Amino acid sequence: MNRKETHVVPAGNKGWAVEKDHHQRVTSYHPTKAEAVKAGREISKNQNTELIIHGRNGRIQNPDSHGNDPCPPKDTK
Repeated sequence: MNRKETHVVPAGNKGWAVEKDHHQRVTSYHPTKAEAVKAGREISKNQNTELIIHGRNGRIQNPDSHGNDPCPPKDTK
């Protein structure tokens, strides 16, 4: 399955970047991680993509699904 992803990644002296489609294009740069996550979450919700948040070391910290989760949680009812 080829899922669409939006990534929040460190961008060196530019702060933090929001990238789409497996790091092939930068959508926007932000001075803080919090601002980048907010922008990335908005994009991810609007486009039904997976939001993948990376730390300074590049490791994934918080993946989040917005309507396109290949393994959705089971209903607890």
